[in-house]
Amino acid sequence: MEILAMKREIPGVGEDDFKPHLKAEAARVWELYRIGVFRELCFRKDRPAAALMMECADVKESNQVLETLPLVREGLIDFDVIPLVPYPGFARLFAEYA
Repeated sequence: MEILAMKREIPGVGEDDFKPHLKAEAARVWELYRIGVFRELCFRKDRPAAALMMECADVKESNQVLETLPLVREGLIDFDVIPLVPYPGFARLFAEYA
């Protein structure tokens, strides 16, 4: 299942709070990318927030994976997790042939 995870800010967390954990965060993200759990990683252009496209069995698994990120474990970030399904609209193009 494709999952979109959007980073959510935690009130009261400053830039300096992140610094001790950024190398470990990058290493864990790389590991998850390498094994195919993270499919795409982007940052929003309009504000500092990550968008992760994940491949997981379900939302529960995606939350378990996100909890392994050092910045999540330290309570510095959180994510909105959005399950996605394929777009069904193309079927309308071929309805007369079905």
